[in-house]
Amino acid sequence: MNEPSKPAYYAVIPSYVRYCEELKYPERLLYGEITALTGKEGYCFAQNKYFAELYNVIPGTISRWITHLEKLGFVKVEIIKNKRNQIMERRIYINDRIKEKLPYTYEQNSLYPYKPNSPYPYEQDCLYPISRKAKDNNINIKIDRFFHYIIKKEEQNPEKFTEDEERQFFKVLERLEFNYTEKMIAFFSEENLERLKIIIYALKELFKSNRKQLLARAKRDELIFLYDNCKERQANNFGTENEIDNFFNYYYASMLRDLEKN
Repeated sequence: MNEPSKPAYYAVIPSYVRYCEELKYPERLLYGEITALTGKEGYCFAQNKYFAELYNVIPGTISRWITHLEKLGFVKVEIIKNKRNQIMERRIYINDRIKEKLPYTYEQNSLYPYKPNSPYPYEQDCLYPISRKAKDNNINIKIDRFFHYIIKKEEQNPEKFTEDEERQFFKVLERLEFNYTEKMIAFFSEENLERLKIIIYALKELFKSNRKQLLARAKRDELIFLYDNCKERQANNFGTENEIDNFFNYYYASMLRDLEKN
């Protein structure tokens, strides 16, 4: 198996990647790392283990980031197998043709931030970020804002809890042992942090609903086990007609179904 070549001095992260609301910040950095490792062959062949050590996460997290980049059309992944159908190499290509899917063409608006055929990655055209319609119901932003409040308790509660509701909800987190501090989560992997955020936000949604009484049935281990199962189903159904587009909604619905059974 090939070893990753020495990264180029420059990494290219075009505007449509930097400002893409659907990408996590580590995924944007990973895109740049892939461009830095794309050599004269025109592709990057570094393994998940290499990226995992670089960003201090598990290989599974890298796999999901690359899958997400490919789903959005920013990269193309090719798996090379031998005659025995054994995987020999993975090639990750930067998808320069993504510009054809943008709202305007490169020639009309100069939104494509660098010249695909230029030998110098820093030779760029006019850098105007792609304008995107803000999503009123961006669940990822809501989850992050609420989690920031729960952990740091520095900002106004984005859910506008009353003082009594706030006390009740923190008791729920304490009972389920999800009442982490900022110092404690500093050592969490990206994967575990994402799990915690989604579970806490799902508990909040249930707390604010008319089925609040179901919270008494919730158990920490079962919530975590359900999350991992939902993630596995999402991965298994990727690219099929049963693909899970909104993971939070899927997890929340699964949580309600399980609690109502008990």
